[in-house]
Amino acid sequence: MRKAIAAGALALVSAAGCLVLAPAASAAPAACVTVTLKTGAYQGVGGTATKSSSSSCGDLNLTYSDDSTTTYGDEYAGRLYHTSSSSWVTCSKGYVWASDGSHSVNDSTYWLCTDVSGGTKFTVASYYDGGDTVRITH
Repeated sequence: MRKAIAAGALALVSAAGCLVLAPAASAAPAACVTVTLKTGAYQGVGGTATKSSSSSCGDLNLTYSDDSTTTYGDEYAGRLYHTSSSSWVTCSKGYVWASDGSHSVNDSTYWLCTDVSGGTKFTVASYYDGGDTVRITH
């Protein structure tokens, strides 16, 4: 009888551990995708990528930037390709200042474009010069 109670308690503890871990395993940020691009010059087009259709991230988040000509930083803007007009359009946020280095995906300062649909082509433009390296988490 004691063995049956001990086995039942062990099974209950094991099941409870699985219940606690399940929500953490499905956290949304794990489904985001990161791409490294070279920026275009002001209002220009640099390297391009396509917003992941399987990602749960709806924004284009600047998570790293390195200005190629200074050690300070630059201003960056997300740009989306509009197939209806066959043109690149700067997102409504415009240009945002970013020092060289990493930026938090949770800091809305660096959300260059919001509510971007999967399959949308995008790029990043530098305000002062092109050729900077940026990482976009989307």
